[in-house]
Amino acid sequence: MYIKFPKEQKDQIIAEIQGFFLEEKGEEIGLIAAENIFDFFMERLGPILYNQGVKDAKKLVTQLLLNIEEDIASLERPIQRKL
Repeated sequence: MYIKFPKEQKDQIIAEIQGFFLEEKGEEIGLIAAENIFDFFMERLGPILYNQGVKDAKKLVTQLLLNIEEDIASLERPIQRKL
């Protein structure tokens, strides 16, 4: 599985990788090196981050469904039985 980014967003991330290396390491890296780093992290971390997002979404939807069940249950009216 590979997460696809729009070109503009990928270019921005690659520029940020280059900026990170310059600021943190004092090293200038070229476009190809930054793209390779981007591809490496996307391959290794992409699925992990994606799966975490899916788990977070599942947790949120589950909570929303529980709230809906409670809200619907609160609409019930008591039944009075005649003896």
